[in-house]
Amino acid sequence: MTDRTVESGARAVPRTTPAGGEQRSLGEIIGSVTQDITTLVRQELDLAKTELKQEVSKAGKGAGLLGGAGLAGYFVLLFVSLTGMFALDLALPLWASALIVTGVWAVVATILALVGKKAIKESNPQLPRTQQTLKEDASWARAQKS
Repeated sequence: MTDRTVESGARAVPRTTPAGGEQRSLGEIIGSVTQDITTLVRQELDLAKTELKQEVSKAGKGAGLLGGAGLAGYFVLLFVSLTGMFALDLALPLWASALIVTGVWAVVATILALVGKKAIKESNPQLPRTQQTLKEDASWARAQKS
């Protein structure tokens, strides 16, 4: 028997074939092909798991950094609001200045809420493209089975 390798995405899969051109039975060929496919699928799944772990780690780090940036942005808005309130205090009483700044933020919050609500209504959670490709995959698999 001579050794050959079948290349997969992760590593080479050893495969043995009879030496001297011997004929193998149909059962041996099917068994060999099945074993090769099983090995290939396992290796591809291992590779996918490894890549997914790396990408999730990167995404987690990015999400943490974005969370920190959001908190810092919140403090920027807080102190800009306080600065505006104290600047208005030069012309108005402090309570009136605070009320004006609060009113501005109430308008901003209302606008953001309305735009967000509209965006949610326009979204389509049924994933039409994914449903279509799954239907195509199912019909392809049925055609292969026939």
